[in-house]
Amino acid sequence: MDILISYRYREDDLAPLPLEDLTRFVLESEGRPEATEVSISFVDDEVIAELNEKYRGKVGPTDVLSFECDSCADDMPAPAEGEVFELGDVIIAPDVAERQTAEFATTFEEEVSLLLVHGLLHLCGYDHVVDEEAEVMEAREAELLRAWAERA
Repeated sequence: MDILISYRYREDDLAPLPLEDLTRFVLESEGRPEATEVSISFVDDEVIAELNEKYRGKVGPTDVLSFECDSCADDMPAPAEGEVFELGDVIIAPDVAERQTAEFATTFEEEVSLLLVHGLLHLCGYDHVVDEEAEVMEAREAELLRAWAERA
């Protein structure tokens, strides 16, 4: 798997976290092929607010955004030899994550990990627009994070 992490913001806080390993764990758990490529970027509130308004029509910063590239439908064929399956991009706002730690009684690492898993699951076809989908997605997030924590 090709996992590209861009620490455009707060690299000192984020680089020590096992984000590449967590990404690989989630993608393998979701059955993504070895030829999968995903990018993860960390940006400040201003950048994520601009993206949030441009792509979602919502004002202000959000915690995580996902932008799918290649469809990840279950009936899609595996990439041919030498081809790369471009899953998409996950963009996380670490300042929003940090503010949420007080609200949700989590650590910075726990919050960033949750946002990363959440963004990756969006790229894998999960959504939370309707309640039933939200329950499925939240259960999968919890299951993956629990399994990840048990590995340590």
